[in-house]
Amino acid sequence: MRAVVLDGPGGVDRLRLRSVPIPEPGAGQVRIRVEAFGLNRSELHTRLGLAEGVTFPRVPGIEAVGTVDADPEGVLEAGRQVATMMGGMGRTYDGGYAEYTVVPRAQVIPFDSALPWENIGAVPETLQTAYGSLTTGLDLRAGQALLIRGGTSALGLAAATLAKDLGATVLSTTRNHDRVTALAAHGVDRPMVDDGAIAARVRDLVPGGVDAALELVGTPTLPDTLAATRIHGTVCFTGMLSNQWIIHDFYPIAYLPRGVRLAAYGGEAGDLPAEVLQRWLDRIATGEISLGPVHVYALDDIRAAHQDMERGRRPGKLVVVTR
Repeated sequence: MRAVVLDGPGGVDRLRLRSVPIPEPGAGQVRIRVEAFGLNRSELHTRLGLAEGVTFPRVPGIEAVGTVDADPEGVLEAGRQVATMMGGMGRTYDGGYAEYTVVPRAQVIPFDSALPWENIGAVPETLQTAYGSLTTGLDLRAGQALLIRGGTSALGLAAATLAKDLGATVLSTTRNHDRVTALAAHGVDRPMVDDGAIAARVRDLVPGGVDAALELVGTPTLPDTLAATRIHGTVCFTGMLSNQWIIHDFYPIAYLPRGVRLAAYGGEAGDLPAEVLQRWLDRIATGEISLGPVHVYALDDIRAAHQDMERGRRPGKLVVVTR
């Protein structure tokens, strides 16, 4: 089979497309014929040498969609449409950047959809993270105001869709003036250009501060995001578009505004119920909702896809199709 292999940290030239043996599933495992996979910042962190616990050489990729190719114990029938994500994929064992991948059955999510594979490939990990951040991380409710920091990322756009569906008012940021219109077209109530200090503007729009905030940029903007949030409001730290996630010399009393709560979210396959994935795939198929634009690449173009992700060239989700 063809697979992208990363021999060690470095630039995009370290991503090498090779012919490797098709992996064999063992007890409790399933082999998936990969049709598409989404790109995630986690894989950029792995390539840059910023991720912990990664061993090399490694096939990257924390998610994939496709069909069951082999289940030695016969629990999942061959040909069943499935998604998989997380659980060490692309870090401690080979992940989704390949024509086949072997994963624990416990992290396989079945679904049924007639959508093209490139559209399906854009959904699982982004939906899991957006859904978990808004529900577990923020407990977002109808009528509340949500600030999304890093709004034109795939996760930011998906979170805006889910928040609007819940009945929230959404403020969302971009560093690019040219993307303000795109945020508005996506349904964002208050698109904002982010210069790194937006708390005062947010409080002008929402007196007292927003009820909830989703931090997707990282620690450089976190203090300003906290300052934009009301007393008893919650900030959920989920993303690290800046590649900075450590708070040095953290003194909570000085760092956290009085009464503002700071939470974090990181999920696994088990945090995306099959019925939630199915419901959103169905709604995307009918055109009722959109999680944002999808940009599609061939497996041969993995280096170009990684360059686009690293430089933030394209808003929305980047997806690679394997065939």
